[in-house]
Amino acid sequence: MLDFARMLTDPDLLLPVFVAVAVLATFYTLAAPYFEGSDLGKRMKSVALERDQIRARERARLSAEGTGKGSLRAQHNTSVRQIVERLNLREALVDAGTVNRLRQAGYRSQNALNIFLFARFVLPFAFFAVGAFYIFYLGYLGEKPLSIRILAAVGIAYLGFYAPNIYISNRVSKRQLSIRRAWPDALDLLLICVESGISMEVALRRVADEIAMASPELAEELVLTTAELSFLQDRRVAYENLGTRTGLDTVKAVMQALIQAERYGTPIAQALRVLAQESRDTRMNEAEKKAAALPPKLTVPMIVFFLPVLIAVILGPAGIQVADNF
Repeated sequence: MLDFARMLTDPDLLLPVFVAVAVLATFYTLAAPYFEGSDLGKRMKSVALERDQIRARERARLSAEGTGKGSLRAQHNTSVRQIVERLNLREALVDAGTVNRLRQAGYRSQNALNIFLFARFVLPFAFFAVGAFYIFYLGYLGEKPLSIRILAAVGIAYLGFYAPNIYISNRVSKRQLSIRRAWPDALDLLLICVESGISMEVALRRVADEIAMASPELAEELVLTTAELSFLQDRRVAYENLGTRTGLDTVKAVMQALIQAERYGTPIAQALRVLAQESRDTRMNEAEKKAAALPPKLTVPMIVFFLPVLIAVILGPAGIQVADNF
């Protein structure tokens, strides 16, 4: 065991391993985009399953009306669900925004919530075990006092507790970025469909089909909204759910405009035209802001990489001649 621990801490072994991992990661990063297939079919399949779940949920609600009973959603991963229920992790770890954050990340099932809670419960112990192994057994931070090493192990466990939140936040950011970029184009398409005289459900479905290649996330949300408009009793709830699942102020503003248009009978096309123009202006302003921030960001790379090369090219021949003369 000591030989194995000594081998794990040997710099002559770790350096080639790290170099090999870095090279493989580089090749994977460069080659992965060429081998990735479109996950649009998988996303649409998940939305179809979600639509079936909405239908089953509404049927269960209607059949259980007056009794207060009825299953709302099928459960998966029975072992994980049993652990979550036995330890009462929902009341301990779930707040008002946890379910919304999972929905914004694309995880809408009850099974996803159970896995998230299970990960938040298990990962601190796993991170603490790994950190304690490296700190106390392999001797990392051996020159530090015992209190510092214990604090480091506790900090690693604390990182494991927030690792699922970090992962969900990263997924939410990527998903919102994709939706934000495609939203102005989706509004333009929705405006064209509405002005042509078709209903909102058919318009959302048509826009989802057209925008699927640019943003599968937005197409998935629009298809799910179409299903909710078909099965939910109150259409306002379906529009509000779309704004909640995306978490974007621009989408929420459009949904509020659609709710008010249906409530007071105002023309939907006029509201969509104004909001589509605002979304295009917002996207253009963001592009201009990024372009304006580019010159300061390029200053340091140009000084570090370009300026020495220019000095060498300009002064190099003169330096060679001076060296030859002396």
